[in-house]
Formats: sequence, C-alpha cells, structure tokens
Amino acid sequence: MIGGSAAGLVVLLVVLLLTLTTCGGGGGSGARAKGKDGEQAAKGPSRAVVTISPKDGADGVRTSGALKVAAAEGKLTEVTVKDSKDNEVAGRLTDGGRAWKPATHLAAGTRYTVDAVAKDAEGRASAKHASFTTFVPRNTFVGYFTPENGDKVGAGMPVSVTFNRPVADRDAVERAISVTADPKVRVEGHWFGSQRLDFRPREYWKAGTKVTLDLNLSGVEGADGVYGTQRKTVRFTVGRQQVSVVDARKKTMTVMRDGKKIKTIPITSGSPANPTYNGRMVISEKHEVTRMNGQTVGFGGEYDIKDVPHAMRLSTSGTFIHGNYWTPKFQFGKVNASHGCVGLHDLRGGGANGSPGAWFFQNSMIGDVVEVRNSQDETIRPDNGLNGWNMSWEKWTAPQ
Repeated sequence: MIGGSAAGLVVLLVVLLLTLTTCGGGGGSGARAKGKDGEQAAKGPSRAVVTISPKDGADGVRTSGALKVAAAEGKLTEVTVKDSKDNEVAGRLTDGGRAWKPATHLAAGTRYTVDAVAKDAEGRASAKHASFTTFVPRNTFVGYFTPENGDKVGAGMPVSVTFNRPVADRDAVERAISVTADPKVRVEGHWFGSQRLDFRPREYWKAGTKVTLDLNLSGVEGADGVYGTQRKTVRFTVGRQQVSVVDARKKTMTVMRDGKKIKTIPITSGSPANPTYNGRMVISEKHEVTRMNGQTVGFGGEYDIKDVPHAMRLSTSGTFIHGNYWTPKFQFGKVNASHGCVGLHDLRGGGANGSPGAWFFQNSMIGDVVEVRNSQDETIRPDNGLNGWNMSWEKWTAPQ
C-alpha cells in the first residue's frame, strides 16, 4: 500500500516526465525549429556567400561593366542599388539567381550603395553591403535638344538632339535616350551623321499628345575616352495638327487644321531661277521682324532687307515663309518672284496689322508643317532643318 502523500508524489513525477518528453528537451546541431508557416527552418549560419564588385569604398569606378553582384552556395533574393539621391538602379537576376547585373550604365562622379541578400539551400539568409564612387571623366560631351521643356508645339515637331562632339558609339548613346508618348505610339530615332539624332513617329503626332524625352547620358562613353554628363527629362505637348499646303504652280497656300480647311492665301514662291524646295518642312523659328541678307545664304549682294516681317524658318539653309511688303499686293497669287522663300502680302513693321502675313504668323506655332508641291526644285533633304518627314518610314527605321 502507498500512502496518500506518496501517491501524490508519484503522480507529480509522472506528469513532469510526460511534459519533458512532449516538449522535446534537447537537440543537436542538426535540430530544426518550426517557422511561422509550420515548416522546419534550419539553424546555424548560412552557407551562401554574397560578393560585390567593386569592393566597398572603391573610388574612380568605371560606369559600365564594373558593377557585379553574385552569390556562391546559394541564390540572390534581393539586390538594391541606389545613388546618393536615392534613385534606384534597375537590374535583373541572371544565371538562375546566382548573379545580378544592372540594366544600364551608371552615372559618372556618383556615389552608389549596394545591399544584397542571398539564401542557401536550407533557406538561411546572408547579406552584404558596399558603397563605391564612379569616376569623373576628363573629356565630356552634351546634347542640345529641341523642343524645350514645357513647350507646346505643332504636330510635325520631331525631337532633335545635336551633340557638341562627334559620337563614335552611336548605339550606346541611342540606348541612353528614350522618347515616349501618351497616347502611346512607336517612336524611332535616326542619325544624321555623327552629331545629330532625331526621333519621330511614323505619322504626325496626334493633337494633345504628351511627349517625354529622357536623356540618361551621364557615364555613357560616346567616343574613346569621351563621356556624357547629362541626366535630364524634358516634357512637351502637341497642340493641334496644322499642315499648310503651298502649291507653287497655283501660287496659293491652303491652311488645314485638324483635317479641316480654314483659309486659302495667295502667295509668291521661288522664281524660275531660284525655285522653292518641294517637300514637308517644319517651322523651327518665329521672328516678328528679322533681317535677311543674301550674302548669308549664297546670293551675294542681291538683297539685304533689314525688317522682314512675320518670318518663320523652314530650313537650315535659309528657306522661310514670311511677310512681304516690297512686292505689289496684286502680284501675290500671280507671280513667283522670290529667292526661294514663300512670301505672303504684309505691311512693314510686323504686328497685328490684318495682312495675310500677320494672320498666318498669329495662327502658326513652332512644329507646324508647311508642305510645298509643284515647284521646279528638288525635295528638301531630311536633315536640312527639322524635315525628317521627307524620309520614308522604311528608310528612317533601317539599320545605320
């Protein structure tokens, strides 16, 4: 027989033994503990090893090809690269998650931080942090662009970037420039020589389109030892579609806006000795009054008019559509007598004087199109002004 006190002691011992057995008292180095999802997670240090190149604290780092993140004995699960302004560098995992590479070049003269995490086969994480600074180039180039940020332009306006130094690696530079539109439309670039890159869609922009030019040139090696320095975003809006068709044979200009005819104006164009270019030309400058000197465009001393009213440039070589006060009014619509420009009757001094020249100036914007037909001259070259519309889409997009 066991007394009451002894029996209670036995019961207490049994309960303690059961409790210890159930809780699983000790464990060796291979023991596991349940995670939040009920699965077993390994204990101990991760076998994964993260490596970052360049090394922490490095200076004068190249902007292309130097940044590399990799994992041994595991796979990368997280890589974050940021510059000193907290802008993140896009990139992607490669080699089945064992490596990461940036999607683009880095900017010059910029400090970057890298934070990477990798996990081994047991799910154990390993992390690494590093920072470095890219080099400051001694020889640089920039791109001068049109239109400007915030501009409202006509539907024929291309995006044109002119570089101050010749570009040898045109592919690298073009990859660093993007032009996008809302509503979305395909936009392609075309090089005119080694210092000019223009972008346009297949047809004129739709009215109201919002266009964004992103220049990510800082750190791009455009030529041997010559690097870009720009990081800039430019946004502009397309106003309306205005195309004015000049018929050199009929000596008239029909102004079409958003597909509707709004006015027909008598004009004078280039004389038989100096005919006007045919083709689609984009207005690139507007001047209330300007001087036109024949010596600047190869006509010697044939003319020098110091106060040409309502002048709008159509070509780099000197073609304008402008007001004309020196030709008798009755000759407009009857005689082609200019040195290659398109003239409209006007009054001296410019201003809102009620003349056809003044009306057209007031109703035109940079980026509008003037198309000349039935002239005795050749079609204007696509690079003579902002006139890439005179090149077929097939030639525009062909490999260069």
